[in-house]
Amino acid sequence: MGNKLVVEAAALPTQLSNVPSMPPLTSDSSSAGKAGTTSATGTSPNLPSSTALSLVQPSRHLLPNPGSFEDIHKKAKDIFPVNFEGFRFVLNKPLSNHFQVSHTVNIGMMQSGYRFGATYIGKRMLSPAEAYPIILGEIEPNGNMNAQIIHMFGTRLRSRIIAQYDEGKLAGLQISNDYKAPDYTASMTLGQLDIVRNSGIVVGQYFQSVTRAVALGAELMYQKGSQIPGGQISVLSLGGKYTGTDFQVGASLGLSGIHLSYYQKCSEQLQVGVDMDTSLRTGESVGSLGYSIEIPRANVTFRGSVDSNWSVGAVLERRLFPLPASLAMSALLNHKKGASQFGIGLMIGS
Repeated sequence: MGNKLVVEAAALPTQLSNVPSMPPLTSDSSSAGKAGTTSATGTSPNLPSSTALSLVQPSRHLLPNPGSFEDIHKKAKDIFPVNFEGFRFVLNKPLSNHFQVSHTVNIGMMQSGYRFGATYIGKRMLSPAEAYPIILGEIEPNGNMNAQIIHMFGTRLRSRIIAQYDEGKLAGLQISNDYKAPDYTASMTLGQLDIVRNSGIVVGQYFQSVTRAVALGAELMYQKGSQIPGGQISVLSLGGKYTGTDFQVGASLGLSGIHLSYYQKCSEQLQVGVDMDTSLRTGESVGSLGYSIEIPRANVTFRGSVDSNWSVGAVLERRLFPLPASLAMSALLNHKKGASQFGIGLMIGS
């Protein structure tokens, strides 16, 4: 990969020393033309062609991994606030370096209840911020449960299983695999599979780095079931992104619509994201602007958004140093519908 260019460049002086000595130039133009001239790239024609090409053309595997196709718009989406309603209390308690439990209480008009969660992070470290396997789970007093298992096989294949139980029955099951090569990512996802009813969803994705800044890919979704007109449907989507020094542009196009996004890092404290989603079936478009402001001296993070449906949202989070806690306040207003939501939350623990 990248070491090939280094090895060949290091071996260049040795190859030059083995080139036969060239006769001295004379005033004769014909003999001068036959003498050891250099090519347009500045390398001797007597050098092996593979060495000359490696010096002027970077290896294909020097391109970075572009991430997955489904994360084309993630950079811009992460800027937007995640609004909530009512009162939320979260207590995280580490039991060891690899195991942690959480208690979550929600009190509000839309959702109220208690959830117990557990997280296990394995001992297989791929980087200081990445370890496997990862097991996540949340359960409610009535027995409803969500669970995830994420594991890395080798250094390139990552698998994830998501299961949801509702009223004692398996309400949803999703299995996905991501193969991360040096310059591309291939993914396959299986969801809602039912062998008895002969139904389910299969999604295949491929995302390839074309240059260090440009990545292109495609997604093919196939769904089969009795509730679908004609019994089955397939949808093809194309997408790409351009990554600059401090910005990123993403675009995806399919039969369902067009999705565009833009992310800009204005400074260490300010980030901005723009998102536009157009439905080709209904002819409707929704544009959104989001921003994130960090105020380190006040230990405050403020996220806000506004969209073309006249919805304005904001979430303010303040870390209560030196306590291991943070306070969050949320507000969402829709001026067109005259609706509003307000929330306050307290999180204790890491």
